[in-house]
Amino acid sequence: MRICSGVFAGGGGNFGIVTNFEFRLHPVGPEITAGLVVFPFDQAKSVLYQYPALAASQSDDTMVWVVLRHAPPLPFLPAESHGQKVVVMAFFSIASPEETERQLNAVRALGQPLGEHVGPMPYTAWQQAFDPLLTPGVRNYWKSHFFASLDEGVLDVFLDFSSRLPSSHCEIFIGQLGGQASRIPSGATAYSHRDAQFGMNVHGRWETAAEDTHCVAWCRDLFKATAPYSTGGVYVNFLSQDDVDRIPAAYRPEVWTRLVELKNKWDPQNLFRMNQNIQPKVVKERAEEATLV
Repeated sequence: MRICSGVFAGGGGNFGIVTNFEFRLHPVGPEITAGLVVFPFDQAKSVLYQYPALAASQSDDTMVWVVLRHAPPLPFLPAESHGQKVVVMAFFSIASPEETERQLNAVRALGQPLGEHVGPMPYTAWQQAFDPLLTPGVRNYWKSHFFASLDEGVLDVFLDFSSRLPSSHCEIFIGQLGGQASRIPSGATAYSHRDAQFGMNVHGRWETAAEDTHCVAWCRDLFKATAPYSTGGVYVNFLSQDDVDRIPAAYRPEVWTRLVELKNKWDPQNLFRMNQNIQPKVVKERAEEATLV
């Protein structure tokens, strides 16, 4: 099966085996400007309250994401800040040197940084920048939401929960979206949440089974507390095993209907089900009947 753009983009694993995947790359780099600007946690409220305006002021060539967590032992941070709660601004730019410096100065002006490490690097290096935080062998539980905007109510929730991180590995990750992705019609592809301007990932990570209950509860409570501010949507790849009931939320209702119709036509027995599954009508009905029995 050859799967290209269109309705399959974002839902293709439900419809067949990909044997040929064609895509058009957007030229980036190969060298870009990126890195981290880190603020102490006692400035978190001021920094977060300024962040939505900062994000709105940027062109498509610049992006800043936010990570609320304990500071890793990064060499550009003071030793006494290692292990302390911090606000990390992850900066990325492919703009001109002059515009990049202007945007970087705007990030610095959010407060008084503890330290920063920003400079030219290959785009591929930036893609791997956060990999060291994904420590092999730790236990994980993630939850996610989309937001059309970030008002003070949801920012206060982030501040509350980040003030009581349950382990040194846990973090709240706020990703800036928008740009060209928001200019594509919502029904053009399976990924249809084009109004989402920010995505939140609750990265629950810890080391021992004894921490399971506490850390999972923190993730779920944060997810629940931020739900009233969300769009109700979610990125399909951020759904976990206990999010089966949220799979339709990864798509607009009209797109979900189209995907189910395609599933009914091309895979009515649900052969392709090892995924965030779009169940065909006959399989869904059988599952409901089994539940009733």
